[in-house]
Amino acid sequence: MQSPIDEQSLHFSANLELLARQVVEGFITGLHKSPFHGFSVEFAEHRLYNVGDNVKNIDWKLFARTDKLFSKRYEEETNLRCQFIIDVSSSMYFPLKEYNKLSFSVQAVASLIYLLKRQRDAFGLSLFTDHLILNTQAKSTTTHQKFLFAKLEEILKTEQLDVRTNLEQALHQVADLIHKRSLVIVFSDMLSTVQDERHIDGLFASLQHLKFNKHEVVIFNVTDKSKEVEFNFENRPYEFVDMETGAVLKTHTSKVKDAYLARVQEYRQLIQLKCIQYKIDMVDADIAQGFHPILQAYLIKRQKMS
Repeated sequence: MQSPIDEQSLHFSANLELLARQVVEGFITGLHKSPFHGFSVEFAEHRLYNVGDNVKNIDWKLFARTDKLFSKRYEEETNLRCQFIIDVSSSMYFPLKEYNKLSFSVQAVASLIYLLKRQRDAFGLSLFTDHLILNTQAKSTTTHQKFLFAKLEEILKTEQLDVRTNLEQALHQVADLIHKRSLVIVFSDMLSTVQDERHIDGLFASLQHLKFNKHEVVIFNVTDKSKEVEFNFENRPYEFVDMETGAVLKTHTSKVKDAYLARVQEYRQLIQLKCIQYKIDMVDADIAQGFHPILQAYLIKRQKMS
């Protein structure tokens, strides 16, 4: 029997490939078929010809140059193109010096990339703060997987404060850069440096942009639910510091708790309603549960729906 994975002990020192392999092997035993389906028909790469491969895929021009038989592999063998979008702004590093929202997101994405690679699916990665800082095309090669894992491990080792978020701008940029129908999976706390009606309208305009381009969109709304949603702090004075702006609020929790809870609940309900309206699958991801059970529950649910 496989022992449970302790995500928190794997915080910054984790080898993502090893972790992803452990997690995915656990997933596979509980899944009877792929939870992901899609299509594409583009040439991907050459591989050495093996006895039994379809001879029509042999690249005879390459054989003439190298005197070796290679098969062309097409992305029609690939079920899906998947673009992962991760918020790497300062709020994702909460809570500091512990297993945080970014750790959860990076480890979850690494596991999904490993799963897609096993299924010969194509995967790309986008990282953003208040602007898009990385965007790769979706590929299904081992080299691409290793490159993305290196980028993800690099993020875990980099702690950034006072870096703001602009989710709507990043999603518009990604929508312009993805030219083929894809599954787009967003990992974000859905918090913006500016929270007002214009932000919400802009956010859903960017999600509509992705939907208009025929992409399927899934959002993992990553939170430390106890602190950020339920406001579970002791009944005493605190100094709250905005991780993205550095603004400081000194107050007693009893003075702000009711107003905070009302505002957070209203915002989360609005996001949920908009996601239903636009047929966007949103997963409520509490980091205290660990990424493994949340991913497993989502994949099993998705498999049953397919």
